[in-house]
Amino acid sequence: MDYKKIIKNRNTRFLILKLLGFVPDRIMLKLQYKIKLGRSLNLNHPKRFTEKLQWYKINYRNPIMHRCVDKYGVRKFVESKGLSDILVKLYGHYKTINDVPFSSLPNSFVIKTTHGGGGLNVVVVPDKSKLDTEELKQKLSFSEDRVANNGGGREWAYYGLKTGIIVEQLLVNSENPRAGVNDYKIFCYNGHAKYIIVDVDRYIGHKRNFYDREWHNLHITSDCPAADREIEKPENLEKMLAIAERLSEDFPYVRVDLYSVEGKVYFGELTFYPWSGYVQFLPDSADFMFGKDFTLRKGV
Repeated sequence: MDYKKIIKNRNTRFLILKLLGFVPDRIMLKLQYKIKLGRSLNLNHPKRFTEKLQWYKINYRNPIMHRCVDKYGVRKFVESKGLSDILVKLYGHYKTINDVPFSSLPNSFVIKTTHGGGGLNVVVVPDKSKLDTEELKQKLSFSEDRVANNGGGREWAYYGLKTGIIVEQLLVNSENPRAGVNDYKIFCYNGHAKYIIVDVDRYIGHKRNFYDREWHNLHITSDCPAADREIEKPENLEKMLAIAERLSEDFPYVRVDLYSVEGKVYFGELTFYPWSGYVQFLPDSADFMFGKDFTLRKGV
C-alpha cells in the first residue's frame, strides 16, 4: 500500500501519527511495517535487517545515542574519539532559524536542523545571492511538539532532543559541482564495518550502489536506482573503514556516513535507523544478509 498517495499531505500524515501516539510502540511498529512493506513484522525472532531495526527501536536504550543523533552534539562525540580533524567546518549553532545571521554567512553553506533526520531537514545553499530566506525559514521552522519524530517512526534515539539549527561548510565536488560529493554510508556491526552504500549524483539524478569491504558490487537496489556506471573505489577506503569502526564501536549497529573530498575524509552523520527500517531491498535476500551480523542486545 502506497500510503503517501492516499494521504498526500506530509503535515496531515504527521498529525495522524501524533494522534496515534497513545498506541504502544510494539503495536504501532507492526502496523506500520505491514502497511509499508506488505508483510508481518516478527519481533520475537527477527531475521531481517528491517525487522531488527524495529526491535532496536523498542529495546535498545543507550543514552549516548541521543548525543549521536543531535547534529550539533555529535560533533563532541566525534571529538571524543580523537577524530576532530574529520569534522566539517561549523559556521554557527543557533536556537532557531530566526537567529541565523544570513548576511554574515559565506556565499555557500549547508543549513540543517539539529534534532531531525532526513533530507527535509537539510538545505544546501550553493549561492546565497539566490536564496529566498523566507522560504527557507518556512521549510526549517519547527515547534516543540514536532521534536524527535515522536509518534512517527517511534525512533527512541531522537526522543527529547532540543531544537536547534547549525550552519556548516558546503563540501564541493570540484570535478562536477552540480552533482555534489559522493556520500559513503557504512554499515557497522559492533564496531566492524561490513558494507558500504555509495550515493552519487545527489542533485542531478540521485543513484546508489551497494558494495562489500572488498568493493565488490552487490547489485542491490533499495528506494533509489542503481548507478548507471561502476563507482570507482576511493583511494582512502581503508581509512574511511577504520574511522567508521572507531565511531561505531559502542553500538550493536549504526550506519556511519562519511564524505571523501580530494582525498580528505569528512564526517556526515550517525544513523541508527536507516529508512526507519521501512525499505524494500531487491533482491529480498539482501534484507536477511544485512540482518545476519546485527546481533541484538538490550542497551542500558
